[in-house]
Amino acid sequence: MTDPLIMVAPTGARWTKRDHPQLPVTLPELIKTARSCHMAGAGAMHVHLRDDRGLHTLDVGRYREALQELSHAVPGMKLQITTEAAGHFSVDEQLACLAGLSPDWASISVREIARAPDCAPRLYATCHAQRTKVQHILYDVADAALLMDWLSKGIVPDGPISVLIVLGRYDRPLAGRVGDLGPVLEILPAATRWMVCAFGPTEHQCLTGAARLGGDCRVGFENSLCNGDGQRWRDNAHSVQSLVSALGRMAA
Repeated sequence: MTDPLIMVAPTGARWTKRDHPQLPVTLPELIKTARSCHMAGAGAMHVHLRDDRGLHTLDVGRYREALQELSHAVPGMKLQITTEAAGHFSVDEQLACLAGLSPDWASISVREIARAPDCAPRLYATCHAQRTKVQHILYDVADAALLMDWLSKGIVPDGPISVLIVLGRYDRPLAGRVGDLGPVLEILPAATRWMVCAFGPTEHQCLTGAARLGGDCRVGFENSLCNGDGQRWRDNAHSVQSLVSALGRMAA
């Protein structure tokens, strides 16, 4: 087993301070979280931002400021923006965020872009032209099949792809199961760089299972506030540190 990349997703689009007081929603809180999670073993951060009301935002100006401040505070940490619609933003607005910011790395949900299939070629062409690395978010086999269709048609540029496979759901809610990985992985090309995140108390179980299979791990409050026993993590760094320890024991 090679060492997986550990990405922390500390905020998400939906949780609030009422769900966990250590959820980072302001930029100073996000910077503090980035530092502590990097020290705990996270090599990357999945960045969600909030507006003045605490709501999920794709504001280019806020993103530009946040990426600049985070890069200065934690220069060794890779930064990925989210383009998540979260039931609010259109595909045109997601594209406007990508085009206006030109980030180094972005996550893009195949399912969300499929809401406006005519826009998909422009969105992926924009990312390709500005050299934005894309991590395609897949929730199930249908999403993986759609990505492969877009790849075959040239909508997604040819070459090695990177995906995030999501286990479980916010909305039902449904805890992740590592057994759901197999059917998705079977569809993807062998050279695919893949990462897993998982909702609910089985988060770490799913992530260690993914690491055994050669996948990277995304961990943090976006997906789960609690450990396998249902006890809340103290903060994101506590969850990262626990995962790093589990992966270390597994590799020993």
